[in-house]
Amino acid sequence: MSQPTAADAVTRILIADDESLIRLDLREMLVELGYDVVGEAADGQAALDLARKLQPDLVVMDIKMP
Repeated sequence: MSQPTAADAVTRILIADDESLIRLDLREMLVELGYDVVGEAADGQAALDLARKLQPDLVVMDIKMP
């Protein structure tokens, strides 16, 4: 069995939005597309904390939220 390469790696994503329904929809769409949603945050401070802790490849963030 071969070791995974960088090309095989799944993009790890953190979702940050104050609307829970939006977070749910985004998660479902991203997972269907093959991405790994590693966390969700409902406000800016939680997003920063999770980003530091989880080190995602990408953060999808609402620009207007607490």
